[in-house]
Amino acid sequence: MKTRALTRPRQKISRALLVRSPFVERILAGRKTWEIRGSKTNVREKIGLIRSGSGRIVGTCEIIGVIGPLSLAELRRNAHKIGARADEITKRPYATTYAWVIKNAKPLRRPISYRHPSGAIRWVKLGHH
Repeated sequence: MKTRALTRPRQKISRALLVRSPFVERILAGRKTWEIRGSKTNVREKIGLIRSGSGRIVGTCEIIGVIGPLSLAELRRNAHKIGARADEITKRPYATTYAWVIKNAKPLRRPISYRHPSGAIRWVKLGHH
């Protein structure tokens, strides 16, 4: 089974990001506009969102920038963007912590199955391989 690329008018989505629950649900609900990661990304496009472990693409969003590296104080000041309360953030999740800035998150009406490639832990390429 080959994964079909997600398509929208004039925009093909070629990759999807793996995000664990409950964080992917917070992104899709608009309560999380920063995805916290331990590295930068050069991706600036519309992507698919995969609920880790589900085998399904559950939504889309745009990555519009990266902020960081972030201090613990900066994480706490921006806790609402992470979908958390400031008092819940007691340490940085990574030695070097970055915020991938997200906008226009939308759940799919029907999640799309995909074949998970061996070794994929962050990104999955979509479309015909």
